[in-house]
Amino acid sequence: MAVLDLEERGPGLFVGSTPSVRQQRIFGGQVAAQALSAASATVAAERAVHSLHSYFLRPGDPQEEIRYEVDDLREGRSFSTRRVVARQTRTGRDVAIFALTADFHAGERAVVEHSLPMPDVPGPDGLPGLSEVVAAHPEAAANLISMGRVVEQRYLADPFDPEPRVPPDTAQRGWFRVAGRLPEDDAVHAAALTFVSDLTLLSAGLARSGGGWGGGTVGASLDHAVWFHRPIRADDWFLYETDSPAAASGRALCFGHIWAADGTHVASVAQEGLLRSLG
Repeated sequence: MAVLDLEERGPGLFVGSTPSVRQQRIFGGQVAAQALSAASATVAAERAVHSLHSYFLRPGDPQEEIRYEVDDLREGRSFSTRRVVARQTRTGRDVAIFALTADFHAGERAVVEHSLPMPDVPGPDGLPGLSEVVAAHPEAAANLISMGRVVEQRYLADPFDPEPRVPPDTAQRGWFRVAGRLPEDDAVHAAALTFVSDLTLLSAGLARSGGGWGGGTVGASLDHAVWFHRPIRADDWFLYETDSPAAASGRALCFGHIWAADGTHVASVAQEGLLRSLG
């Protein structure tokens, strides 16, 4: 909540804090979640976010504050649209590091309803968590420890497994939930889900080539989109399935689907990322 609870410094201007971490750049899910929190703070509570589309423009510096400027693009009878630009100071210059557009809907009676069924997989109880992953890969997984304090994770397969995934079994799945309890506020849970949605997604682009998380590849998110189908509690277990239908020219397109523990399809995610060899 310290990450999602922004400081309001003026009309449409919010400032977010960054936890002390070992990484040299800010986790992209943090910036996306804070930008959505800033947008939500300018919209009536009865209007829930139904989608966000964003671009990562520059790596975020964890030593610098992030300023979120919210632009009111539309305030209609059913929809509210906000554009958010996240800025930081670089060598005395004010630069944009992230841009997001979020749309909020007042809600209405559904004419049609359908969703993807949740895959038939084991529940989170009894599956290996992040501590077991770190124990099995102490050097490669050392930087995951801090994230494990924020987001509990259970894996159906070892994410460091170097074996390539072969079609049609290329999807990766894991159970996630935000550690602790969040307030009874749908906007907070949507922002928390956005935070988690950036975890493991880009690694789906490597699944077919193999190497696992410990391979000789570095990745960077280029854009990120989330569609919120139904409300969810991000502090309860949810299943996150990711896969990559296409990769070319150094970029991988990755899709994700999220189900609540009761099988309700709550969100869909898309991201394109840059993948480069460390060699």
